[in-house]
Amino acid sequence: MKLLVRNLARTTTEHELRALFSEHGSVAECTLVLDQETGHSKGFAFVEMPNEDEAKVALTSLHMTSVAKSKIRVKRAEGNRL
Repeated sequence: MKLLVRNLARTTTEHELRALFSEHGSVAECTLVLDQETGHSKGFAFVEMPNEDEAKVALTSLHMTSVAKSKIRVKRAEGNRL
């Protein structure tokens, strides 16, 4: 299941995000979306978890939690935007 993670602090790294979601199961892919001109985070990411049950647990556990002083929003990604 591909998850969309929004409202990330601009300082949150892909590694930190992968570690956060790995607490709830295996992470196949983690992609922090970067601004092409500056190389800085745009404040959102996609996390792919192959086990749907683990992904659902991660979604409900992490949605609206505080990460680096930002309250993140996690939902199922729609379509193939990556």
